[in-house]
Amino acid sequence: MIKIAVLVSGSGSNLQALIDANLSGQIAGVISNKPEAYALERAQKAGIQTALIEHKQYPNREAFDDAMHQQLLDWDVDLVVLAGFMRILSAKFVKAWEGKMVNIHPSLLPCYKGMHTHQRVLNTGDTLHGCTVHYVTAELDAGQALAQGVLKVNPHDNAETLANRVHVLEHVIYPQVVEWICTGAIQHTARGVDYRGQPLQAPVQFCKL
Repeated sequence: MIKIAVLVSGSGSNLQALIDANLSGQIAGVISNKPEAYALERAQKAGIQTALIEHKQYPNREAFDDAMHQQLLDWDVDLVVLAGFMRILSAKFVKAWEGKMVNIHPSLLPCYKGMHTHQRVLNTGDTLHGCTVHYVTAELDAGQALAQGVLKVNPHDNAETLANRVHVLEHVIYPQVVEWICTGAIQHTARGVDYRGQPLQAPVQFCKL
């Protein structure tokens, strides 16, 4: 059984979606860099181990990442899932977990990497928006996309309503991708990423138009 660790900084709604999905893998632990993160309470209610590793207690990013890395090793983790984890990871940490760490980003990557994606979509006048689950690499939001949730931007949408609608899609596609990894339907191989035994040429799409 694949052992999963979830890294969080906030409320943990995506963590809750993963808990509720009854994954084939085991969520072995949850790490937060913020003591007030409600995600810690969600994990504790579900009987999941938690670790508070506050980045402010470390002299630099590398030292903080080393502490997280050691905790992941202590839990014997196979897969790291970023769920609202608001820290840029060091190249050393990313390299150590390459092919074993995924993130969800609120845009249809490669469009709108970084922050404020919903307002940027509105400013540009795009008709489609969504979210992308991708492998984490040293380059921000640039790892191979595994799946995307796609929705139509409505005329009355603002940044808040669009964010809420995208969140609904996140809670669908993130548990599905993690489950695919747990069951081996998605595999990170030396030649790239396979999906159900074939090279993944484009992200699997879920549409809510």
